[in-house]
Amino acid sequence: MKIRKSNMEDLERIMEIYAYARSFMAEHGNPNQWGPTNWPPQALIENDIRIGKSYVCINEEGTVIGTFFYDFGEDIEPCYRVIEEGSWRRNAAYGVVHRVAADGSRKGIGRYCLNWAFEQCGSLRIDTHSDNVVMQKLLESIGFEKRGIIHVEEDNYPRFAYEKF
Repeated sequence: MKIRKSNMEDLERIMEIYAYARSFMAEHGNPNQWGPTNWPPQALIENDIRIGKSYVCINEEGTVIGTFFYDFGEDIEPCYRVIEEGSWRRNAAYGVVHRVAADGSRKGIGRYCLNWAFEQCGSLRIDTHSDNVVMQKLLESIGFEKRGIIHVEEDNYPRFAYEKF
């Protein structure tokens, strides 16, 4: 597998992967994270691509099998400024990953994407819905620590905040 920046030619495939991910999450006890709002909207993904923060995971044949948003900097995620029932371990520049999704064609796509992102920055934050047990188990299996609870603008569901450093 390899990671590369997304381009507009990838958009249709990326949206297919998100549709698959919504279905997978609903089938595995997490219908509310992306389902009710059909998250993420195509306009957001188009913008992510334009600003160079959308990435895809490709297999050996060059097929897009996963996707995610990645950014790095200081104080880059406004919803991470307030964390309840805990705190961030470091107050320095960090990477952030959002909207991790895979097409289900093989195991380990999410793990590969998250490990790649961590290798880019050495300090990575991510959040996930409290019902997303699959993602929580993945994060904890690769060294992320649950740091508290954050809230996003998209809905009223609290998110578990994780950090790896």
